[in-house]
Amino acid sequence: MSNYHEEEQQRNVFYLRTAMEELPPFLQEFFRGIAQSTSVKTQLGYAHDLKLFFQYICKKHPMLKGSNPLQLSISCLDQIDSEEIDRFMEYITYYERPDPHHPQNTIIVKNDEKGKARKLAAVRSMYKFFYKKNKVSANPASIVDAPKIHEKQIVRLDVDEVAKLLDEVESGENLTKRQKAFHNHTKKRDLALITLLLGTGMRVSECVGINMKDIDFSCNGIKVTRKGGNEVMLYFGEEVREALEDYLVQRQQQTSKYDGDDALFLSSRGTRITVRAVQNLVKKYASLVTTVKKISPHKLRSTYGTNLYHETGDIYLVADVLGHADVNTTKKHYAAIEEERRRSAAKYVKLRKD
Repeated sequence: MSNYHEEEQQRNVFYLRTAMEELPPFLQEFFRGIAQSTSVKTQLGYAHDLKLFFQYICKKHPMLKGSNPLQLSISCLDQIDSEEIDRFMEYITYYERPDPHHPQNTIIVKNDEKGKARKLAAVRSMYKFFYKKNKVSANPASIVDAPKIHEKQIVRLDVDEVAKLLDEVESGENLTKRQKAFHNHTKKRDLALITLLLGTGMRVSECVGINMKDIDFSCNGIKVTRKGGNEVMLYFGEEVREALEDYLVQRQQQTSKYDGDDALFLSSRGTRITVRAVQNLVKKYASLVTTVKKISPHKLRSTYGTNLYHETGDIYLVADVLGHADVNTTKKHYAAIEEERRRSAAKYVKLRKD
């Protein structure tokens, strides 16, 4: 695992410890119990979601109203029924919380179906754990219906838009005067980065974690650390190779702000580029190509997946290259293309020859 991913893991561990200080003490057993089967990032998400759940319980539950979450014992779980969890799900559609920047003010938070499903998953996981350990008498969360998630159409760039995007990155012609000043220094980096995303389908978190030593031009391969910590080799074509080689001439003349960090992509301050910076970078260039589609690094990943599926028709290959643990995830995302392929099959079989 690269230094970047080790450091990210350490940060998340400390964030998790801080988050757990605001949770009922009995949840420490739960987090210890799931530590071996879930990532720290998943545990951190559970901690935030369970904090919201117990804040709601202490605010709305008839028997627990006015309680301090830190003083709750595990017996409180037996006082919560499925109807209360349903009410929690309704509550989090829209709710108020203090503004982190101006604590005297409140902001309205909205959860869509995916956000609500994730929070229910945290509550279900907690109840399942304690029910299995015979620490609670029932598991009301198991009978609460998860919100139906409406699948959105895949947003991706078509062939012409990909070409225009790369042209914009290369020329910077339509950038503002201020942006052009930065573009002169970052053009090769930006082109290599966006070409790499389009040419491999890697996640932005995988991209920012790449070190220079991870590139192997002898096989046109690049080592990335997947979600969950597994290292895999992704392979790239000649266009990606050319963009990387061109950028590396410049990169090897730069010095990272931190000794021993050979990050492939550096920010203008000499530090490893961040996920947020890449998101802003992609948005900047993509907005010059299309104003209708909201293009993010993930949409570049979808573009790659779509192109690969069109070229090969092999959903298992697409799942493997994109790093989907379950091929059904891939099938779900590319169902529209599957339907298109099935329709086209009707053209190939003729009952009577002309």
